[in-house]
Amino acid sequence: MTSSTLTRGAAMWALLSLAIGSFGIGMTEFVVMGLLPDIATGMLPTVWATSQEDAIAQSGWLITFYALGVVVGAPTIAGSVARYPRHKVMIGLALALTVFNALTFLLPTFELVAASRFLAGLPHGAYFGIGALVAADVLGPGKRAQGVSFVLTGLTVANVVGVPLGTYLGQQVGWRAAFVVVAAIFALATVCIALFVPHHPGDPGRTLRAELKVFRIGQVWLALGVGAIGFGGFFAVYSYVAPMVTEIAGSPAWVVPIILILMGIGMTIGNLVGGRLADGNLTRTLFGGLVGLAVVLTLLALTSQWIFALAFFVFATGFVSSVLSPTIQTRLMDVAQDNQSIAAALNHSALNIGNALGAFLGGLAIAVGWGFAAPAWVGVVLALGGLGIALASIALERSRVAVPA
Repeated sequence: MTSSTLTRGAAMWALLSLAIGSFGIGMTEFVVMGLLPDIATGMLPTVWATSQEDAIAQSGWLITFYALGVVVGAPTIAGSVARYPRHKVMIGLALALTVFNALTFLLPTFELVAASRFLAGLPHGAYFGIGALVAADVLGPGKRAQGVSFVLTGLTVANVVGVPLGTYLGQQVGWRAAFVVVAAIFALATVCIALFVPHHPGDPGRTLRAELKVFRIGQVWLALGVGAIGFGGFFAVYSYVAPMVTEIAGSPAWVVPIILILMGIGMTIGNLVGGRLADGNLTRTLFGGLVGLAVVLTLLALTSQWIFALAFFVFATGFVSSVLSPTIQTRLMDVAQDNQSIAAALNHSALNIGNALGAFLGGLAIAVGWGFAAPAWVGVVLALGGLGIALASIALERSRVAVPA
């Protein structure tokens, strides 16, 4: 069958198959953040015995390596495979995600695990970019956005269910157990995509060189900068939620999954609200979201010693950051002209530059002795930096519109 001949039931199975993969991506990207103390004690025992702060900061490099894999893989893979049938590309990407995540729980040393995290990040952006094109076509004309949102629901649900459960499992059995589950999810996604996603042709005329022309557009670079810098403020905090809960608030480790659930709920609500707000006024939502993120992170830093305040502001951080997510994506699509497919993948590159930057700077602030609340202050600086880039982008755009008049 092709997308145009699918029954509604078959279309839903195709979308569910893609959503299983996006659930796995959400889990593999974020579950590390709740397991940093466990990874530090298990893989860096010597460093942990000397300095817990250094061990946790070094474990945060696993987040950075994954994010760098996304940054490298999103444009190169999405551009290179644009000519091939998309359903077959999705099978290949899901299979690659299965293998690379299996390596994470099999490899014995920290250095090799770090390499496996980089490899696991490579297919991430291409999976979402190409999967969005397939999903948009599956339900037919007039329902394209519904198809895309259904697939992205897997990522949202991962933050509410998969990440907290993976964190709890990793705490009880060992952090590698979480990646056994992740690899199994991707294996299931591979089988389901092969069985239920219909034939979907590529674009034989597209080449990597043609796709990469999107980088000639100055506003694309500014939109990517907003995502990379501004959204990095969210990741600076998300990466170190576990030590904030246990070391600052003094709560037991079993509280960490609960806090992660609250953040996931905030992200789910924020994503829905952000889409509506951005449709109403994208510029106002972009500015308001970045200012709101800076304010919430400031309050988090000031009140994190109280677990209920920490829980509330972690929820608020998830909410405000996810208001920004569809807003930044829409802004990028608006300025990318006819390069929509690679723009969808590039959005994930930008957000994962923010992931790498936030995790690295947050860990650096901890390592130099500024304390476990320091990542929140790093997040404030990054959010304000993103706001500055957004202001420059909109001002430049308006000045160019005004010149012909």
